[in-house]
Amino acid sequence: MQPLERYLRHLTVERGLSKNTLAAYGSDLARYLDYLEKKSTRPEQVSSNQVGDFAQQLTALGLKASSANRILAAVRGFHKFLVLEGIRDDDPATRLRPPKLPKRLPKALSQDQVTQLLSASGPEPEDEGADLIRLRDRAILELMYSTGARVSEIVALDLDEVNDSGLLRVRGKGSKERIVPVGSYAARSLNSYLIRTRPALARLRGERALFLNKLGGRLSRQSIWEIIQKAGSACNLEVSPHSLRHSFATHLIEGGADVRVVQELLGHASVATTQIYTLITVDTLREVYAQAHPRAQR
Repeated sequence: MQPLERYLRHLTVERGLSKNTLAAYGSDLARYLDYLEKKSTRPEQVSSNQVGDFAQQLTALGLKASSANRILAAVRGFHKFLVLEGIRDDDPATRLRPPKLPKRLPKALSQDQVTQLLSASGPEPEDEGADLIRLRDRAILELMYSTGARVSEIVALDLDEVNDSGLLRVRGKGSKERIVPVGSYAARSLNSYLIRTRPALARLRGERALFLNKLGGRLSRQSIWEIIQKAGSACNLEVSPHSLRHSFATHLIEGGADVRVVQELLGHASVATTQIYTLITVDTLREVYAQAHPRAQR
């Protein structure tokens, strides 16, 4: 059996990949093997320089960075497998560096769209006849937009991480903690959930989590995803948990917040990660300028 056939069988049996994914691997590696054949080289003999030449050829052909990355990922996996199986002793693809993907600007909602989404997620906290579960849903979305917390951070929140002074203790990546202020709208919604909804749910299991499901257990990431999707569908918006985080950061920057303050609020290890939001603001400034200035258009 040829090395490629063995590798594809390995992907089928060991990793359980779908037919479509296997077909993509097969097509990408067929391109690589065709290149090696033209060089009169087999996978067992190829050098790191030849692998690098193949990567350069993909760029020269004008492939998108995402397509080239996918092909090179298949090549790296293939050579790791050859070493694992003892077909060759070394891995010529270890130093292979895929082309950099262009930075994608996060998609943020407008402030009006955020308002629509929050209204669609559940009733106002003062609504005495409100459905109690929908009060919870509204509190979740209000808190996510108010703090910029990741969905995993919202799920991990315990009851004692919310205090009366309007601050939230968030446990982020790498178990790093940060303190984030909670805005008045989110505080009202959260308070309504804590007084009217959570006590009944907590009696079912005695869970420490801040946000509980209908059985009294900790709410899952998937459940929050579904809550956000349902609210988005109700107001014809394509949204995800990250949409609220991106909107939080973008609106702060647009409002004049210092990028290092936003970095701290988001829990980014590097300010470079946060600076992508300043690019959005620059684009917005250009657009407004082009539309408003009498001599902006030629």
